[in-house]
Amino acid sequence: MAGAIASATLFGLPVHAQDSRLSLADRVSRLEQQSQKDAGTTTLVNQVNDLQQQLSQLQGQIEELQHQNQQLQDSQKAQYADVDSRLGRLEKGGAAQASSPAAPANAPQAPTPTPTAVAPAAGQQAAAAPANAPAAASVTEQAAYDAAFKSLRAGDYVTASRGFRDFLTKYPDSALAPNAYYWLGESYYVTMNYPVAIEAFQRLVKQYPQSDKVSDGLLKVGYCQIELKQQDAAIATLKQVSAKYPGTKAAGLAQERLRRLQRQTAN
Repeated sequence: MAGAIASATLFGLPVHAQDSRLSLADRVSRLEQQSQKDAGTTTLVNQVNDLQQQLSQLQGQIEELQHQNQQLQDSQKAQYADVDSRLGRLEKGGAAQASSPAAPANAPQAPTPTPTAVAPAAGQQAAAAPANAPAAASVTEQAAYDAAFKSLRAGDYVTASRGFRDFLTKYPDSALAPNAYYWLGESYYVTMNYPVAIEAFQRLVKQYPQSDKVSDGLLKVGYCQIELKQQDAAIATLKQVSAKYPGTKAAGLAQERLRRLQRQTAN
């Protein structure tokens, strides 16, 4: 009996040792699996961090785009307000001149003869008109100009710009040409087509230096240069408006815009 117990004990020891070895292998296997899980978790954490960083960058870009969009909307509102203000003044002027329907509300006024002017004596020739003096607007010219201006007042800037272009092509020497160039530029400026707008305003300034629209046209040249990021040129143009046309509304607006530019530069 004692021999049997001893034999059982002897044969039982390797079994326990084998169980211990199997248990240890399982533990190592579990540790390896846990290690792999930990590595996967680390990779996942890194990916999440990368996504969070990308999200933060996208949020910053969205905020910047929203800011730019707000600036664009503010600029567009200011442009529309400027056009509405000018059209309002023209409408008031037209009401004041209702007794003279042949003269447009915003057409340049004909020079008033001086009291000393007398008719030429028989056999004498009348003094020749200045070579660059625009001819008086005919009924046909006036109708074409009014149609384009009506589109402008209605906010149909595409039709207005087409109408003023056609007018200037057909009647380049008209007394209404300076105004047509100005409102052509406005129709492009309001729709933010600044390169074409600045061309129209510059033609007004160069071709009709005596027109009462030149100060406003030169001011708008400066505005277009600002929108086109031509900062130095814009500052020079606005200073020119202030110097050449002191006391005018255009000069006041130029000075105000210069102050705004200086504040932006300081910031």
